Amino acid sequence: MPDTAESEIMSTHRANLRAMLLRTVGGIVAYGCLTAFICLISVQTYRWFREGEWTRIGIADGLRAVMVNCCVNEGDTGHLAGFVHWLDTPTDWFGWHKLLEVIPASIGLFALSMLGNFAFIYGGDRINQRDDAKKKIAA
Repeated sequence: MPDTAESEIMSTHRANLRAMLLRTVGGIVAYGCLTAFICLISVQTYRWFREGEWTRIGIADGLRAVMVNCCVNEGDTGHLAGFVHWLDTPTDWFGWHKLLEVIPASIGLFALSMLGNFAFIYGGDRINQRDDAKKKIAA
């Protein structure tokens, strides 16, 4: 019987670690994307006040800028370089490309923030459920 109890403790420990990891990653994504969303809207508003014209930044523009500045160099090959090339000149999936160009990056960042917040809250709820179950068993 000790093996069963030990196995159950390890299983509970792994589940708590997964919930904490989900909560941590969700929080990072949620608040990172929310910060990027606020910065993007602030830059667009500043430009609008200064120049009198709204600067449209689509998801494709944001992805291209992030990939070129962090991950892909000129002349690179591979999946990310192919993705950046597709963002510049698509050869297929034209509807998906058009969708990425039309949807504003601010809406995409806000949606990612909401998704991350969902994971953050869900992870916290899972931890609380397990703690409540432990208290009921102990009582």
